[in-house]
Amino acid sequence: MPLLMDPQLQPAAETGWRRRWFDIVFRHDTRRSRGFDLLLIGAILVSVLVIMFDSVARIHARHAGWLYLLEWGFTLLFTAEYALRLAVLRNPWRYAISLWGLVDLASILPTYLSLVLPGSQSLLALRILRMLRLFRILKLTNYVEEGGVLMGALWRSRRKIFVFVCAVLTITVIFGALMYVVEGPEHGFASIPTSMYWAVVTMATVGFGDIAPQTTLGRFLTSLLILIGYSIIAVPTGIYTAELASSLREASSDTRHLDRRGCGQCGLEGHDPAAHYCRHCGTALPSATG
Repeated sequence: MPLLMDPQLQPAAETGWRRRWFDIVFRHDTRRSRGFDLLLIGAILVSVLVIMFDSVARIHARHAGWLYLLEWGFTLLFTAEYALRLAVLRNPWRYAISLWGLVDLASILPTYLSLVLPGSQSLLALRILRMLRLFRILKLTNYVEEGGVLMGALWRSRRKIFVFVCAVLTITVIFGALMYVVEGPEHGFASIPTSMYWAVVTMATVGFGDIAPQTTLGRFLTSLLILIGYSIIAVPTGIYTAELASSLREASSDTRHLDRRGCGQCGLEGHDPAAHYCRHCGTALPSATG
């Protein structure tokens, strides 16, 4: 299932207000549903701007009261929208545990958490993630599919990357312990974790300079670690590139067999190219040429 697509959702009822709101909230091919989505995007943008302005000390000092009211107003609005999405579904938990459901929940929780954890309302900037809905609203599904190819390649290369990360961590521990013994606390290497931090910074060739070796042996080990960093820094890129090339070849071979038709009744996609009726509800499908 593509990362930015809705899970296959079904309305709680075939008639009545639940069905009407299901079509408005979860479909994106009618005037009402697109209007709802665009209004939602506008509210998200304004709410994020409110959060950003509230973090500016000069603006906060002058308009703290209004910003607080606006913040709670948007939170209550998004809470009602989230509850509406769950209310019109036959299986609300399926949406609640999906990517979109978790993003929607994360966009409202910080305000309520701020009642017991002051300062957590700054996390409301996570609402900007909901802007990803633009990919569906503006029918930019091709971009979504390309993103799915990238994520698929990353997922397939996870074992190789995990082995690489373990190797890097091993090198970090070894050189951190060596530098702790060679340089010692008097030269800034106060502990093995501190020395490991230095090893990571050195191997990544960042070199902040807050900790530097003073002895000849320490400088030799530093030079060796820099050479190791230069040697292995491109390894994960090569692993990912190889998997991405394989994914692109598979995607190009599958494109000709891809059926993009969706059922107008239940929204199910992925039918056989020769199918005339939805395999879930039996509704007639649009023609393959339409």
